[in-house]
Amino acid sequence: MKKQIDLLSDSTNSLFLRYLLPSISATLVTSIYILADTVMIGKGIGSNGIAAINIVIPIFTIFFGLGLLFGVGGAVLMSMAFGENKIEKGQKYFTTSVITVTTMVLICWIVFGFNLTKVLYIFGATANTIHLAQEYGIVLVYGVPIFMFSSMLQVYVRNDKAPNTAMLGVICGGVSNVILDYVFIFMLKMGMAGGAIATVIGSSITVLILCTHFFSKANNLKIVKNGFSFVNLRKITTNGFASFLVEISSGVVVCLFNIQLVKYVGDVGVAVYGIISNSSIVAMSLANGVAQAAQPIIATNFGAGKLNRVNKVCKTGVAVALGIGILLCIIGEAIPNTITAAFVEPTPEITSLSVMAIKIYFISFIAMTVNIFFGNYFQSTMDPNYSLIICITRGLLLSSILVLLLPKVMGVVGIWLVMPIVEFLTALLVLFMKFRKRTGA
Repeated sequence: MKKQIDLLSDSTNSLFLRYLLPSISATLVTSIYILADTVMIGKGIGSNGIAAINIVIPIFTIFFGLGLLFGVGGAVLMSMAFGENKIEKGQKYFTTSVITVTTMVLICWIVFGFNLTKVLYIFGATANTIHLAQEYGIVLVYGVPIFMFSSMLQVYVRNDKAPNTAMLGVICGGVSNVILDYVFIFMLKMGMAGGAIATVIGSSITVLILCTHFFSKANNLKIVKNGFSFVNLRKITTNGFASFLVEISSGVVVCLFNIQLVKYVGDVGVAVYGIISNSSIVAMSLANGVAQAAQPIIATNFGAGKLNRVNKVCKTGVAVALGIGILLCIIGEAIPNTITAAFVEPTPEITSLSVMAIKIYFISFIAMTVNIFFGNYFQSTMDPNYSLIICITRGLLLSSILVLLLPKVMGVVGIWLVMPIVEFLTALLVLFMKFRKRTGA
């Protein structure tokens, strides 16, 4: 008989490693949904197609972020309740999340369904890209329920001691997405719509596989009678807001970068940023994978008062996150031309701009991976305000200010320097907050 995972007594390193591969696989393959579309569209349609998909990305981050808001926020609270052996209390958090996400799906359908073109222009669309962005964006709007429930259920299923099911669901969905991208874009010549349809189908497969957990004997995720409450909703929203803000702020940053690049370089600048932002999505996915591998272990042990085990997992997670960030930076410095060629047929104009941009921007990954880990760590140890400060600082405050100011002084180089400056300043803030938490200040 297979040994049940014991988050409170098994070796912390063994637990972390057991969760690490499924978590990184799940988050990394999730990034493939947009990444594969970008690569296929770049090769099949061209640089305007990449620019168009980069304009639509903020909409996708809203859908995915809302799922994480109620997924991470509720799943952490559920894990803590389970750590206290309060099973029904944990199930009430799950019930509240399901009902709230269903409501948010209806709201998003109405808001984006009737205002898609206006939103796309606000996000940086031009006469050259608006029709391509509309073609891709409308399909994503139809897929709202799939995206929200996919991001929500991934967290709940993993925290319910089924990391392999979460991994399998996301991998199968991601692989299907890549295959269907090729079929729809290259074989059936369906253009931007084909890429978006492949993304919706891939996410649907993920949701179906995640739902198999509900038929497992080990399943604790159940909708209970009178399970919804506004008190629980407030707790979930408070605890999950940092994760939501991570996704939304990335969309805001993409939007601001698009607007500034159109102003200083034109559509080619947006196309190059499409390459970089998709590379950044991969880096964020890896960092989130490390953070989410640690999350159920940290949250459960924190709920049980086993702080020594919490600290051990934190140290291991930081070391892994930092190693990933350094490796990604080295790759960007060593092969910027290869990264560019992976997305689009490089013209001299694109190459000259992208090589410089990649070499500068990838430096930010060293600090970014650690910042993301600590954002999740503070959530898991019931310090959502610290997580919120990290997200606001790196995702909205500094990045928004610098992307508007630096180009006035340094031109387009200033745009690429924004994120390295933001991430390293945020890392200093993180060190200060961790010191305060450790000393109890």
